[in-house]
Amino acid sequence: VQLVESGGGLVQPGGSLRLSCAASGFTFSDYAMGWARQVPGKGLEWVSGIYSDGSTYYTDSLKGRFTISRDNAKNTVYLQMNSLKPEDTAVYYCYLDPTSGSRIWGQGTQVTVSS
Repeated sequence: VQLVESGGGLVQPGGSLRLSCAASGFTFSDYAMGWARQVPGKGLEWVSGIYSDGSTYYTDSLKGRFTISRDNAKNTVYLQMNSLKPEDTAVYYCYLDPTSGSRIWGQGTQVTVSS
């Protein structure tokens, strides 16, 4: 199993970014996927999840600004982030929710929101 995030970078407050997570090594369409983030020195914060049927879930504080989606033909899950704020600065991780066992994580992509 491999999860490779991309799309992070430096963006000004109020800007947008779309993160991608390319998955391989498993039947992507069968599994729930999601995103979490971590600020250095702080714990991991769950951001959003998407089930195999396409239903989506968000942490309350990010509803309306972030949108998760998946493209099963491309084995990719996305996180569209709009109206970004400096407090959104973090390393963003993609994860796979297996039917048993612990979540499997990507290597992360840095998002920095700063003027």
